[in-house]
Amino acid sequence: MSIAGDGAFEDPLFLIPRIVSRLYTEWLVWTYPFFSIGRGFTAQSSCELRRSSAPYIKIGDGVRLDRDVWLNIPFTSKCNEPVLLLDDGCAVGRNCVMSAQHLIHVGRNTIFGPSVLLMDHSHELESAPTADQWKKKGGAIRIEEGCWLGFRSVVVCTEGELIIGKNSVIGANSLVTRSIPPYSVVAGNPGRVIKHYEPSIGKWVLGSRALRGQG
Repeated sequence: MSIAGDGAFEDPLFLIPRIVSRLYTEWLVWTYPFFSIGRGFTAQSSCELRRSSAPYIKIGDGVRLDRDVWLNIPFTSKCNEPVLLLDDGCAVGRNCVMSAQHLIHVGRNTIFGPSVLLMDHSHELESAPTADQWKKKGGAIRIEEGCWLGFRSVVVCTEGELIIGKNSVIGANSLVTRSIPPYSVVAGNPGRVIKHYEPSIGKWVLGSRALRGQG
């Protein structure tokens, strides 16, 4: 009996969704008015991306969107700059959601596990109607190059700027609401740096040291 890995062929029916996704990707590239879109972009046909949001999205070379990814721009302003940027080589896992009102910038070669949420605004209720909250609450999220965001991790910034330093790892089910230094490993809810590589001394240090001075 054949098992996976011994050269057995996949079910030919698996080719159908691949073909559909290829056609969907071509449709997006040629008909959606993205701010800019790079070469080698691929998106599964189940992704949700509205045409009205495309002018505020900048996509680099080799970016991949897996099944059911949602790129959401909840409030489109009249600015001429993108608010959601995915740099070269980003790989976004299935069921991920990015909701950008002000700025979400994902650095190159960043990898998302399934069901990751990035949100640069809040739904906090005040005296104003709920629809107006989109215009008032928000910050900016910058994820530097080479990061890994694990399964169901959440990054939320409701004011100021939240930076995840390069080559950091955000553990599964972690909640990140403040900046993280480069070369960090984050876990928990709320998330904390459990260890951090310090290049100047060539060693890993405890998270308590790594968080000093971080916003």
